Amino acid sequence: MLLLWQLSLFVSILTLLVGVVKKSWVFLLISTITFMPIAYYFFGANNAWKYVGLTPVILLVLTILFWFISKKKLSAVKG
Repeated sequence: MLLLWQLSLFVSILTLLVGVVKKSWVFLLISTITFMPIAYYFFGANNAWKYVGLTPVILLVLTILFWFISKKKLSAVKG
């Protein structure tokens, strides 16, 4: 079980870095989805670690922002 949790964390961080460098909303969406089990685990904590559970919300906002930027660039190229 711990191996899956660590793999999820590794994939999430890797896709987050690739998504930010390439400015790709798809990689950021993958990062958001793979971070959800980790966030769910920490969301039940009764200390400051519970705020780690808000990380997917931040990642989702970043994903939507990158999606709008890529959509804007695509419409500028076509028009």
